[in-house]
Amino acid sequence: MFRVGLTGGIASGKSTVAETFAALGVPVIDSDVIAREVVARGTPGLAAIVARFGPTVLDPHGELDRRALRAQVCADPAARRDLEAITHPEIRARMQALNAAAVGPYVINAIPLLTETGGRRDLDRVLVVDCPEALQIERVMARDRVDEAAARAVIAAQAPRGARLAIADDVIVNDGDLASLEQAVRALHTRYLALAATRS
Repeated sequence: MFRVGLTGGIASGKSTVAETFAALGVPVIDSDVIAREVVARGTPGLAAIVARFGPTVLDPHGELDRRALRAQVCADPAARRDLEAITHPEIRARMQALNAAAVGPYVINAIPLLTETGGRRDLDRVLVVDCPEALQIERVMARDRVDEAAARAVIAAQAPRGARLAIADDVIVNDGDLASLEQAVRALHTRYLALAATRS
């Protein structure tokens, strides 16, 4: 199966691009969805997180309290590495299984933190959804109802824009309307079908 990694900064339009590929019949495997599944109530992943970080990371229903966990790992690199050591192998294993089961000429692997977690592993192409930082800030402020300083802080916590672009084979600049974005996805869909056919 020809694998395309899809990534981009916060509020760049990754989700819309993924949904457009899915509407074209392309299997889309979303690492964010899987990341939630591997720490759901009753999973070994959640048990390991509680063992490492304590019961304060659970909400009253026994589910993971993401805000409480984020507060522990945000400013502590060692804690973040411990969390990643628990979750990343589970996420990778689940993604591998879903890739193996996918049907079609190619599959999209939507991985928001692709740049931060080592890049191209097992991928044939990397597609980065990009937009100017000023527009990104504007979108984060509108979506999350935060001020500019908070929006900048969220963006600064991610990999720099240049680092994402450095691993890209393909880039969609999402600074226009939805029709333009969908047109760009359709053009890449045609290209990926051709690339997948050449390899097979």
